[in-house]
Amino acid sequence: MRADRLVSLVLLLRQRGRLSAETLARELEVSTRTVLRDIEALSAAGVPVYAERGRHGGFALLPGFRTELTGLNHEEALALLTAGSGRGEQVFGLGSALASAMRKVVDALPEGHRATTSDAAQRFLVDPETDLLSRRAPADEVPGTAMAEVRRAVLAGHKLRIHYAPVDRPASWRTVDPIGLVTVRDKGYLLATTSGADRTYRLSRIIAAEELAEPAERPDQVDLDRIWQERSTRFRTGGDQVAVLLRMDPARREELVGTALAVLMEAADDDGRLRLEVTFQDLRHAVWALWQLGTDAEALAPPSLRTALRDRAAALAARYAAPSASRSDGAR
Repeated sequence: MRADRLVSLVLLLRQRGRLSAETLARELEVSTRTVLRDIEALSAAGVPVYAERGRHGGFALLPGFRTELTGLNHEEALALLTAGSGRGEQVFGLGSALASAMRKVVDALPEGHRATTSDAAQRFLVDPETDLLSRRAPADEVPGTAMAEVRRAVLAGHKLRIHYAPVDRPASWRTVDPIGLVTVRDKGYLLATTSGADRTYRLSRIIAAEELAEPAERPDQVDLDRIWQERSTRFRTGGDQVAVLLRMDPARREELVGTALAVLMEAADDDGRLRLEVTFQDLRHAVWALWQLGTDAEALAPPSLRTALRDRAAALAARYAAPSASRSDGAR
């Protein structure tokens, strides 16, 4: 335990320069007397730490002294810093251990990479609405080269071309200014702007991507948590929202709720089916969500949703009602 504290003390002095005993005690969550004993132990072990007297005095290391953490590359350090930028301090009281680990990660990087890696971590936000214990990687994250291109453009601050397939619309190419990457409830999103307008893209709908050489139009410093909250609120409260009353198989509740904006009412029917009232962003999204559930759900209201689902089902039934003429001729 003391060995870890001594390493943390050295790293604090390495990264922040001269610090008072009171500041060190606060950072390490120990008493000032413990800090003074630790300073003595470091000096006895040959660590070049010295004291400066006076009003602005404190403890410092001789220039050039460095600790080492081998085998850590740039992307590994970025991954650790990103994970540590969330709510790790809330789990099992490990806040001080996490802070110590992050100091070691930053100190292990080459001099020219420290600032860039720390800055890059602000471009990733992991589950702002979920505690650390339930985090998982986005189930629908873009595989392979497309995700690598997206990540590189986000980190480098370059414009990005994506081949994107929105719900119920043909895929098309578009050029965006990437701001950051967010995961929420196992879903990944790219936050971006296009001609200054906010855009949010689901990672699972990015078919291909290409990082461009042109710099992205975006601020140097961002607060992804704030940006995500603002966009989420705007999405939930804007648009032509539609309230849907439905009956469904309880086993598929989470699948439906995951695509809805809010659950307004929930009750169990006598036959074991679940009765829900939920809101969707618009009628198009409501049709898409109910269609995914097939016969496991029935929309009771509004009439416009029932009509849209009936028309879609009728068109599909007509397509497969009988063998086509060409297929019938070939069968004779």
